[in-house]
This record gives sequence, C-alpha cells and structure tokens, in this order.
Amino acid sequence: MNPSDLGVLARILEAKQEEVAALRAARPLAELRREAEAAPVARPFLQALRGAPATAVIAEIKRRSPSRGDLAPGEKVPARAKAYQDGGAAALSVLTDMPFFGGTLDDLAAAREAVDLPALRKDFIIDPAQVYEARAAGADAVLLIAAALEGPKLSELYHLVKDLGMEALLEVHKAAELEPVLDLDPPLVGINNRDLKTLKVSLETSRELRRIIPATVTVVAESGVSHPEQVRELKAVGLDAFLVGTSLMLAPDPATTLRELVEAA
Repeated sequence: MNPSDLGVLARILEAKQEEVAALRAARPLAELRREAEAAPVARPFLQALRGAPATAVIAEIKRRSPSRGDLAPGEKVPARAKAYQDGGAAALSVLTDMPFFGGTLDDLAAAREAVDLPALRKDFIIDPAQVYEARAAGADAVLLIAAALEGPKLSELYHLVKDLGMEALLEVHKAAELEPVLDLDPPLVGINNRDLKTLKVSLETSRELRRIIPATVTVVAESGVSHPEQVRELKAVGLDAFLVGTSLMLAPDPATTLRELVEAA
C-alpha cells in the first residue's frame, strides 16, 4: 500500500494506527478476546441480505461525513435505527470512527439494542483488537477494506471475523484489489463507488467490477446510491444489495426515503 496513492484514506489510517496503539496499551488482547467470545451469538448478516423480501438495503447511521460535515445533528441513534427498521432495511451499518465520522462503538451497541436487525461495524479495521471489540460491542459483521490491508493482514482479519461468528464485508474500489479478496472465496463483497483518494463518486465502478466477481458472491454497492432509479439500474447489472448512508441521514423522513429504495426493484 502506497500512502501517497490513497489520499484521504492514508490520513484516516494514520490516525487509526494511533488509536489502535492506545487501545492495545490500555487493554490486553487476551481480555478483549474473552469479552468477544462471551458476547451473545451474532445475528445472521449475510442471511438477512439474501433473504430480504424486497431490495436488500443496509441503512447506515453516520454522524458526520468528511465531505458533508455533520449529518442529522442531535438525533438519537435508537430513533434512527427504529426508523430504518420501519423503512424495511435488511441490516444496519454504523460508523464507529470518531475523528472523521463522529461515531463510537456505543452507537453500534445502541442501534443494535433498539432493533432486531443485524449490524455492521463500519470502521477502518487494521488490527485484531478492533475485531474483538466489535464483537464484544455486538457487531454482527465487520467491514474490511482491501485498500487498507496487505494480503496477509486481510486474510488474518477475515478469518478472525469468521471465527468469531461474524460476517466480513470485504470492500474493493478497483479491479486490482479483487485478487486477494477473491482468493479468500468470500460469500460477500462490497464495491465502494467512492474514490478513496479524491472522495469522488461514480456508480460505473459497481457496473465494471460486478462483471468480474463470481455470480455466486453477494455484492453490495456502497456510496453514491440515493434514488430508486439508481437501485433499479444497478440491480439490472447484478448488484445484490445497497449500503446507503448520507442520503438517508439527510432525508427529512428517513423511513419513507428508505422504503422507496427498498421497493424500487
């Protein structure tokens, strides 16, 4: 991974390395592992996507965006999670990064407690300690970003996530990242339509990469989806599910906006 090629992601990862070092210094890994293993059984994230009665939407709780600033300030996480469940979400995604997105693991725990939906910890995971604390907080799935992880580290964290009974959403944003991801034979892959260097979004990324991912893999389109027509277009070219964040956070009536996406196709 060449930091100069990653732009915004490189800055986030630099901060994340400091965060992980502080976590490791404060909490022995064995203690984190014990807490993770003692957590209630994870809810079936992949099953929720594949078994959705309509379009599978992973509805995201995101307090802040690097490109948009604060989103829905002052809103309570449980209320937002309930609105998403009412709108027909198949699952939740909760941003738990504080410096760039304003989120915490408490947000994840609060969202999951408020509803029956499985929840994804969306963060910049680079270390086993973060995987353990995700499971201990109730995460049912964890995002692993291929651009942030060298091959051996990606494999290590992927297998740890699976061993703890969670699902891994393996994220790619260009074709070159697919080989180490597909080598793991995953059932679930996410395509990020946002360029990790510039933060610009193009849905063409999902169209291009879906063609080279096996049809048996459930593929999630991430970023840039905000209208029912976009859902219909991407479903037509093989996208199976959609992770939607900013547009839902900005919607005056998130349940209704989400329902329109869920029923689009």
